Amino acid sequence: MTPTTSIRPCLWFDDTLEQAAEFYTGIFPNSSIGHLARYTEAGPGEPGTVMAGEFTLDGTTFQGINGGPGHAGFTEAVSFSIACRDQAEVDHYWDALVDGGEESMCGWLKDRFGLSWQVVPTRLHELLSDPDPARAQAAAQAMLQMRKIVVADLEAAAGAVGRPAGP
Repeated sequence: MTPTTSIRPCLWFDDTLEQAAEFYTGIFPNSSIGHLARYTEAGPGEPGTVMAGEFTLDGTTFQGINGGPGHAGFTEAVSFSIACRDQAEVDHYWDALVDGGEESMCGWLKDRFGLSWQVVPTRLHELLSDPDPARAQAAAQAMLQMRKIVVADLEAAAGAVGRPAGP
C-alpha cells in the first residue's frame, strides 16, 4: 500500500518565517524555499508579508507559519539533530547555525530564531558504543565538557584509556 499521508514538522514563528527559511536554506545542501502564502488586503497581517509557507532542508520539507507572538518560541524539548560524517561537517553546521545564536553543551546550540539543534559527529556514537566500557566512559566524559563536539578530543580521551600517565 502506498501511503497517502506525510508527516512534516511545522514551526511557529512570530513574524520571521521568511528570514528563517532564507537562513536555513543557505546552510543545508539540497534545500529550497517552496510556496510562501502572503497576507492580502483581507488581513489579518500586513499585506505582502508572509503568513505561511514551506521550505526544504536537505530533502526534508518543513512547514512554517507566522502566527504571532501568542505561541511563538521554541524550547529544547524539540530539536533537530544533524548527523555529521566528519569534523568538517560539524564545523560547517555549528558555525553557520550558531551565528547570531547561542552555544550550549554537548553539541547543542540555539540558532538566531531560538530553534535548538544537535550537531553530532557519527564518530561520537561509535565511541560511546565502544565494546571497552572504559573507552566509552572516557569519550562520554570528554563530550560532557564540550560545547561543539571535537572528534579529535573524543578520540584522544578514549585512546588515553589504559596508557601510562605522563609525557
